[in-house]
Amino acid sequence: MHIATSPAFKENAHAALANAGLQKALARSGPSFIARRAAAVANLPEFEKLRDTARDIKNHALANLDFYLEAYEAKVLESGGKVHWCNDAEEAREAVLAICEAAGARTVTKGKSMIGEEIAINDHLEKHGITPVETDLGEYIIQLRHELPSHIIAPAFHLNMEDWEDAFRKAHSDLPAHRQFNERRDVLIEARAKLRSKFLAADVGITGANFLIAETGSSVIVTNEGNGDLTQTLPRVHIVLASIEKCVPTLEDCTSLLRVLARSATGQDFSVYTTFSTGARRPGDLDGPEEYHVVLIDNGRSGMLGTDFQEMLRCIRCAACMNHCPVYGAVGGHAYGWVYPGPMGAVLTPSLIGVDKAGHLPNASTFCGKCESVCPVRIPLPKLMRHWREREFERHLTPASVRANLGLWGFFVRRPALYRLATRAAAVGLGLFGRKKGRFTRMPMASGWTAGRDLPAPEGDTFFARYAKAQRAGQV
Repeated sequence: MHIATSPAFKENAHAALANAGLQKALARSGPSFIARRAAAVANLPEFEKLRDTARDIKNHALANLDFYLEAYEAKVLESGGKVHWCNDAEEAREAVLAICEAAGARTVTKGKSMIGEEIAINDHLEKHGITPVETDLGEYIIQLRHELPSHIIAPAFHLNMEDWEDAFRKAHSDLPAHRQFNERRDVLIEARAKLRSKFLAADVGITGANFLIAETGSSVIVTNEGNGDLTQTLPRVHIVLASIEKCVPTLEDCTSLLRVLARSATGQDFSVYTTFSTGARRPGDLDGPEEYHVVLIDNGRSGMLGTDFQEMLRCIRCAACMNHCPVYGAVGGHAYGWVYPGPMGAVLTPSLIGVDKAGHLPNASTFCGKCESVCPVRIPLPKLMRHWREREFERHLTPASVRANLGLWGFFVRRPALYRLATRAAAVGLGLFGRKKGRFTRMPMASGWTAGRDLPAPEGDTFFARYAKAQRAGQV
């Protein structure tokens, strides 16, 4: 099972900053996501209105989630499928295992699924003699490397071409040793050849779900490789893994959300494949599974409803927040220590595994606001991170030194005149001491800063003093 290393975020981040391969991958891939999203948004004048619509759809669905989940189940049953309600990860793993064992499964193909990572379904199946095979290209390579995804839409975001070649040569030792990997296409061809027999041999196919539609009982997935379609149509049994907040009321609501999803994620108008699955194969159908199961997972979501963190349940897993986050761009996804990285992970992870384990994550933010500005469903991520910081402080989980310094700062800011006097004295004093070099290379109580960079010496007066002077001069 996945053991969270979120408590060691600082150590993870230091290691990530020193990892030359990771830094190369982040520098190469990060800017392309930003540019493609910007171009896609610019080509759709109504994009901002669509964001409002997407937010409102999700808010309505969450406010009436019990009703829509029951309506969804009724439609699934009507189409010949079955819904398995699971309170937590353990129940979900056991439900999937029971379905696989009833089908006599020895091999299971899988489409990319973050909820699958969250419940560690691969480990559970392997422990019981069932072989899971990841079919998404990025998931396939990290499965070969025994790693977790570092990004929610690009699992192998942290890898370079040489990493792919090394993993393929080790795993595919039956192929000619002299073969060349000159470009991405060579990787695709080899992976396709290896996976073809897996698709044909699989007894069960497991996919995630981007959306569940209450009106029709359909599950929806978006992919760019077509592996999801093969995973859910070729095996005799199709299992959908989905968390409860994926449910939306109508087909029209789903299409509205799809219009902002791909543009926010990859800069596409739509993903190459957008697939709607509704129940098992019916008489006369040319393909499709004999059995259709939906494993519906709570795992802490219902506990977020009606709280300060309910807005996080609007997330449609586009990854725009992490694509634009300077912290994620510096340290990558593995530093966050669990399934969900970046700003969305900084809010969701404490909700699911506890702020005592993930308290560092809401603090790993510059609060620049880029994440909120690009979120297609307008989740106020900085506000939610502040809420987690408040919870951390209330529970005395922050270091004593931090609490003491905040207490001292609080004492001064509650007394504005004293605050202005103290800051002015500090600015003048530091300006005098640092006048010769113009900076400080060491400073008591600021070692966290000066260990990696110099602290500029103050120049002139404080902001408040300069602002008051400008007001008196009629300049502001």
